[in-house]
Amino acid sequence: MVKRKLGALEKVEADLPNLQNKIRKDPKSYIEDFRAQHYQYESHREIFMAAPTSANDTGIISLRELIDFISHVADCYPTITKDFPQQLMDILTQHHLVLEPELREKIVGSLVLLRKKELVDSATLLQTLFPILITTPSKTLRALIFQKILMDLRTANVKTINHKLNRVMQTVLFNLVTSDRTSSKGLWAIKLVRELWKRQIWTDAKTVEVMKEACLSENEKVVVGGVRFFLGGDKEREEAEDESSDEEAIDMGQVKHQVGINKKTRKKAKSVEKARAAVKRKERKKNQPHPLNFSALHLLHDPQGFAESLFARHLQTAKSKLNLDQKLLVLQLVTRLVGLHKLHIIHLYSYFQKYLTPRQPSVTSFLASLAQATHDLVPPDVLEPLVLKIANEFVSEASASEVATAGLNAIREICVRQPLAMNDTLLQDLVMYRKSKDKGVMMAGRGLLSLFREVGPEMLKRRDRGKDASMGLRSGDKREKRYGEQETGGIEGIELLEQWKEEERKKRRAEKGLASDAEDDEEEDEEDNWDDWNVEDDEDSDDSGGWIEVESDAEIELSDSEDEKDKDPSRPSKKAKQDGATNDEKSESKDDSKPENKFSTLATTRILTPADLAKLQELRTNAAVDALVPGNKSSRKQNSNAARHIDDPLTAEEIEGLAALSAGKATREERIARAKEFKTDREDHKSVTAKRKERKESQGKSTTNKEKQRRKNLFMTLGKAKGKNKRSLVETRNVLRAHQDRQKRGGRRGNIGM
Repeated sequence: MVKRKLGALEKVEADLPNLQNKIRKDPKSYIEDFRAQHYQYESHREIFMAAPTSANDTGIISLRELIDFISHVADCYPTITKDFPQQLMDILTQHHLVLEPELREKIVGSLVLLRKKELVDSATLLQTLFPILITTPSKTLRALIFQKILMDLRTANVKTINHKLNRVMQTVLFNLVTSDRTSSKGLWAIKLVRELWKRQIWTDAKTVEVMKEACLSENEKVVVGGVRFFLGGDKEREEAEDESSDEEAIDMGQVKHQVGINKKTRKKAKSVEKARAAVKRKERKKNQPHPLNFSALHLLHDPQGFAESLFARHLQTAKSKLNLDQKLLVLQLVTRLVGLHKLHIIHLYSYFQKYLTPRQPSVTSFLASLAQATHDLVPPDVLEPLVLKIANEFVSEASASEVATAGLNAIREICVRQPLAMNDTLLQDLVMYRKSKDKGVMMAGRGLLSLFREVGPEMLKRRDRGKDASMGLRSGDKREKRYGEQETGGIEGIELLEQWKEEERKKRRAEKGLASDAEDDEEEDEEDNWDDWNVEDDEDSDDSGGWIEVESDAEIELSDSEDEKDKDPSRPSKKAKQDGATNDEKSESKDDSKPENKFSTLATTRILTPADLAKLQELRTNAAVDALVPGNKSSRKQNSNAARHIDDPLTAEEIEGLAALSAGKATREERIARAKEFKTDREDHKSVTAKRKERKESQGKSTTNKEKQRRKNLFMTLGKAKGKNKRSLVETRNVLRAHQDRQKRGGRRGNIGM
C-alpha cells in the first residue's frame, strides 16, 4: 500500500508542468492534487532543514522542482501557501552558504516571482536579499541578487515614485556606509546607488547624502567609488538619456549655408557637426534644471562642510592611505565643489605650492584642479604667488614646448575665472610668447592675449590691444572689474532679436518704397504721443474740463515764464528748461546712435510674443554655432567665461593643448595610413577596359586571342613578320580576300545557321 502511494506521488511529480497548467485554468478542481504536492514539499523541506549538508541529489532535485511548482500556483491557494514565502526566506537566510547553487538560484527566483504576484512586499524581499548580498562569498549569487534588487526597485518606481520603499532602502544603504567606515561592504551601496541614479530612479538629495558619506569613508575602494560618482555620475545619466531619447535635429541646411558659402570641404563639414553637437548639449543642459535632473553636486546639503572634510581627511593629513591617483580624484572633486559653489577654503591654495613643478607626475591634473578651484570671489593676493610660480617654473625660453604650453594654458584658465590674479609686468612677458615658433606655445600665448583684450585691455600695451579693445576703452565700455563685482542680469541674446527686428522693419519699408533709414514708424510715433500725454497729465494736476490745445498751452507757459523771470531772475524759465531738455535728448540720441553705448530696451518696452521667443531661441542657436565653428570672426569675440558651462569640468588634456595630440608622435607608416584614411582608392579611377579585365580574371575567364598576341614574346613573332615581307602581290590579295570571307562568316568556324 505504501509503495503504491509513493509511486502515485512520483507519477504526479513527473507531470508537474501539466498539473500547473491545469491548476491555473481550474484551481478548485485540482485542490487535492495540489495538497498532495504541498505535502511532499513539506516532507522534503523538513528532511533538508534537519541535515542541509547531508542531503542527497535526488532530494535536492525534488525539492527544487516542488518549490518552482508551488511558487507558480501559490496565488491560486493563498490559504494553503501562507507560510511558503517565509519558509523560503528562512532556508535562504540560514543556509545560503551550503545550498546547492541551482537550488539557491531557484529559491531567489521564486521569491522574486512571489513578489510579482504580490504575495511578498518589496520591503520584506529587499531586507531579506540585501544582507545576503553583502555577506555571501559566492560571486554568482551576488550578481544574481544585485540584479534582482535592482529590477525590483525599478519595477516599484515605474508608475509612481514609491517614496516609502525608497526611504527604507536609502536608510539601509546609509547605515551600511556609516556603521563601519573601514569595511569594504559600502561598495554594494555605491554600486546600487550609482545604477539607480543612472536610470533616474533615485534623484533626490538623500541619495546624494549616501554617496557623500561614502566619500568620507576610510576604505580606499569606497572613497574612490563615491568620488567617481560625483565626478562622472551625471555624465553617465546624460549618456543613458541620450541613448533612450530622440533629440530634435537642428536645421543643418541653414548652418551649412552660413559656414560653407565659399568652398565645401570635409574639414569644414566636421567642424559644423561638432559645433551642432556642442550647441545641442549646451541647450539640453540649460533646459534640464528641473527637480528630476539636478546635478549631484547641486543637491549637496552642505557643500562647504563637505569640501572641508574631504580636504582635511584625505589630502591635508599625512595619515591618508590614498595613492597619488586617488588623491587626484579627491582633489578634482574638492576643486569642482569650490568652483561651482564659490566656496572659500583658503589653505587649499597653499596645498598646490609643492606640486606646481614640471617634474611632478600628473602635473597637468594639478594645474587643471587649481584652475577649477578659482572663481571671482577668491582674493587675488592668494592666487598671485601661484600664477607667478607657474610662470617661473613652466614658462621660459629654456623650457620644452609642451611645458610652456601647459603653463600658459593653466595661467589663462586661472585668469578666465579671476583676471585680477595677473599683474601688468608678468602679462607683458607672457604675451610675447605669441611670437614663438612652436605652434602650441604660440596658440597659448594668443589665447592669453585675446582673453585680456576682453577682460582687462588696459593692462596690455597699446599696440597689443586691438581695434575692438581700444574702441571699448575709449568709449568706457571695457574696463577692469573690481573684486567681487557682479554683472547685472538680462535676457541672453535680446540684442540679436532687436537687430533682427530692425532689419525686418527696414525690409518692410523698402518693399513699401519708403526710406529704410527713417527713424520713426507709426507705432513709435503713437508711443511717443502716449508718453507726452502721460507727462502732461502728471504736470497739470489741476482739474480742468475739456481738452487743452497746444497753442494756448504754449501761450500760457510763455506768459508764466515772463512773470517768473521778472520776479526771480536767477530761476530759469520753462522754455529754457524745455530747450535744455531738448538738447539733452539730442545729445542722448547721438550717444545712443553709437553701438558702444547702445543698450537693448526691447524687453522693457514691448511684450515678447511666443513667436519672438521662438525666434530668439533660433538666433541664440545660430550665434552659438557660428561662435564654435573655427574661422568665424564671432568666435574671436566670444568671451571665454561664456564658452564653458559652469558644470563642465576642466581636464588635463585642455591644459596640455596641442601637446596632448603630439605626445606620442606617429611613425611614417602611421602618418601615411592616417593620410590615406579619407582618400579614395586609386583603383576606383581605372578605365572601363581595365575594370572589365579585372572582372574577367576574378570570374576565372580567359583572355581573347588579340590580347594573347599582344602579350606574345617578340622573338616568337619575328618569323611570321619575315614571311609577310616575302609575299607576292597575288599572295597578299588572296590573304586579304580570305580575311574578308572569314569576317563575313563570323570567324574560322563561322556562325551561319546558328
